Amino acid sequence: MNKLYWLDQIKLQDRAKVGDKAFYLSRMMQGGYPVVPGFVVSAEVLREFLETLNSSEALVADLPHSSLHLDVNNWRQLQQVAGRLRQEMTTANLPPHLLSTIVNAAKELETAYLIFRPTLVMPTIRHGIGNTFGLLESQVCRCDEEAIALALKSTWSQMFRAKSLLYWQWAGINLQQINLGVLVQPLKNAIASGLFNANSSGWEILATWGLGVAMTQGEVLPDVYYIHPETGTVTERQLGNKMLAYCLDDAAPVAVQTVSPSALASDDSSLVAYLLEEDQQKQYALPEEYLQQLIQLASQLVTEIGVHFSFEWTISCDTTRTLYLTQVSTPQSAISHSHLLKGLAAAAGRVTATAYVIINSQATPKQLPKGVILVAPTITPDWLPLLQQVTGIITEHGGLTCHAAILARELRIPAVVSLANATALIQTGERLLIDGNKGEVYRVTTEALEAAEVGRLGEMERFAPSTHLSSLTGSQQAPSHPLPVIATQLLVNLSQPSLIEQVQSLPVDGVGLLRSELMALNILEGQHPSTWLREGQRRQLLEHWREQIMQFAHAFAPRPVFYRSLDWRSHELSSLNHHNVQSATQSMLGERGTFSYLKNPEVFELELAALAAVQKAGYSNIHLLLPFVRTVEEFSFCRQKVEQARLTQVSQFQLWIMAEVPSVLFLLPEYVKAGVAGISIGTNDLTQLLLGVDREQGQLAKVFDERHPVIMSAVAQLIQMAKSAGIPCSICGQAPVLYPEIIQQLVQWGITSISVEPEAVSRTYLAIARAEQRIILEAARRQIHQQ
Repeated sequence: MNKLYWLDQIKLQDRAKVGDKAFYLSRMMQGGYPVVPGFVVSAEVLREFLETLNSSEALVADLPHSSLHLDVNNWRQLQQVAGRLRQEMTTANLPPHLLSTIVNAAKELETAYLIFRPTLVMPTIRHGIGNTFGLLESQVCRCDEEAIALALKSTWSQMFRAKSLLYWQWAGINLQQINLGVLVQPLKNAIASGLFNANSSGWEILATWGLGVAMTQGEVLPDVYYIHPETGTVTERQLGNKMLAYCLDDAAPVAVQTVSPSALASDDSSLVAYLLEEDQQKQYALPEEYLQQLIQLASQLVTEIGVHFSFEWTISCDTTRTLYLTQVSTPQSAISHSHLLKGLAAAAGRVTATAYVIINSQATPKQLPKGVILVAPTITPDWLPLLQQVTGIITEHGGLTCHAAILARELRIPAVVSLANATALIQTGERLLIDGNKGEVYRVTTEALEAAEVGRLGEMERFAPSTHLSSLTGSQQAPSHPLPVIATQLLVNLSQPSLIEQVQSLPVDGVGLLRSELMALNILEGQHPSTWLREGQRRQLLEHWREQIMQFAHAFAPRPVFYRSLDWRSHELSSLNHHNVQSATQSMLGERGTFSYLKNPEVFELELAALAAVQKAGYSNIHLLLPFVRTVEEFSFCRQKVEQARLTQVSQFQLWIMAEVPSVLFLLPEYVKAGVAGISIGTNDLTQLLLGVDREQGQLAKVFDERHPVIMSAVAQLIQMAKSAGIPCSICGQAPVLYPEIIQQLVQWGITSISVEPEAVSRTYLAIARAEQRIILEAARRQIHQQ
């Protein structure tokens, strides 16, 4: 069981373990926003700690399993129970292994002080949308073992304060239903801190000197700035009444009087409040340059999370004087929680729109209404042209690596898959909110819309790292955050020419996977390629194919573009197979990849002719990636066809294979001898075939895990074999997208390149940079130790 989750590695599936505050901060950090680093002590750790409590008190001993149904009208009893519970928790000892793990992680933050922030995920409450503000407060402590243990237990114990117990009872929440994580971050002195509020009518910035405690406690009247949201201009400033500020106790100004703090923890001596000098009281706390940074950050956030949001900020008082976000929040969605449907979170983002239900997905619909949330049993690749019209996707079947999920991520459409009986539970015309971050779907009621006063429910409300790409593009890069140089190549997976303009300016080294089967659906006009050839339209189809590939080659030149030849499975092309093309067996394997070329080489030959035409147009950056190669004989057949198409006459041309059929683990040296110039690991099929789990079956999502030791061992072996053979090794499956924490291992093993969806470029770049930096530091430490 994972006990700690670093902010830069939290993924969608971790939300319940880390809590909403940490989850959304992690989304921002992984999206390139300036967030203070840290880690989360997961909710599971609290449960483990409660299990270890050894008390003669029956109430305490049964705590992990008790719902504590108290008589909240008996205030004396409530106070007594709360006091007893908190005392038991704060005096108990943390398990040594747990404390050691947390202390070691805290030391990695390299700070003298820490702040422990509670971060919650709670169930539906029976009285509507609740507000837990003030129930659980942050704790500040020094970075030493004793203080850390006390701060953690104090944070946890706030769940059992009298007012907390009263709230849980009122809300109808059992204690076992509450997931309380604790976000641990370094705390440093601040030049200024404050709050940014945004809504449809305007923006407001609140600012005070020092740490934000004085404003939180209501001890100062902050400065206020009013901003025009469309132009970013400051329309009005109001100087506040700021007589005191907070700092860490070893940084209090010697020349001014300190006062007793009513700080985050009342008995905490780590924080000191001090009186400001008269001149400073008359000054605005927020320096002009940081005011502009805040406005720029808000402008970026609007495009990602809508016009209604707020965030807390602070400006560090160290040599870097960096502006950081410390908390981000959005208004509660106008939803009826009693109408929650749960599936798998397949593609990040949130959107509210009208449902459009298709009961029979065997026949591809001719058209879809624009802007709807599509609900269907399943989605096959031939639906791609239709998906450009929808704003959300819900399917009854499929897993995180099914084509519906992959398509949604590439097109940046929020999606939930494996939602059982979705087509029966949802009706066309219903208003839905789909949350692709959590895998949740809600029915939106008119009453709830009015109550929540959310003015943007008809628009896209995407809140995911995928959409924050400007922080990694040249001209929009903040000068204070230069892009780190990485040695591992970062490539992008693509299929749609319509996305080229958005993606080509990203910091990628090329296209690691051009999915031909999805690209081709834009030009086939609903007919299978074999139908075009049989009806004498080869020249027209070849020209269309050449034009499509040319767009990618031109946009990314001289960066490489790895074109993967067709890898269709018959059951995915039901609509195309209606054109007198004999349908093969409905199998997950069937006549896939290079085996299908042996049986019917005509379409493969057309693909090669299109690639050769692109080469003749002067583009030497196009390469070929063969899919689902089972044997050396299949590869040799394809290589012969490649040579006949004269592709190898361009010296830069490379012929690679996908490493996804397990036989490659035994045959790679033979493949290299036969002419394979590189491999790209396809973790989707590799996992499916090694673990024997159908990747399309969402109910098997827990079993289909690319992080399984067998899969990681196979990936490590392939990287090492490629290194020994002197050929490059890439990875283009969904594993690095879904589980960015494995990037550290991939870099350590020596992966040549990593190719991901456009939405994952930002966080993958930063993850690679961190991994490489760690390797460099470890090597330096070893060298120093040896000397």
